[in-house]
Amino acid sequence: MEHARLTATGRTTIPKAIREAIGLRGGETLTFAVEGDRVIVRKAAADEDAWTDAVGATLSEWDSPEDEAAWRDL
Repeated sequence: MEHARLTATGRTTIPKAIREAIGLRGGETLTFAVEGDRVIVRKAAADEDAWTDAVGATLSEWDSPEDEAAWRDL
């Protein structure tokens, strides 16, 4: 079993042994699921990654610094 610490901002590092075991590389998409008190993290399938990229591309109209400032306090 591997361990990693969660930062105050909710970030963590996936241990190298885990990344190597599933062939996970930087930039790949992960999926998360909750089952009781467990979080299941897995590498997204190629079709899931393509869907995420397609949806993300449609949201680029809201990606300016001005938009970020306008929505920050909501």
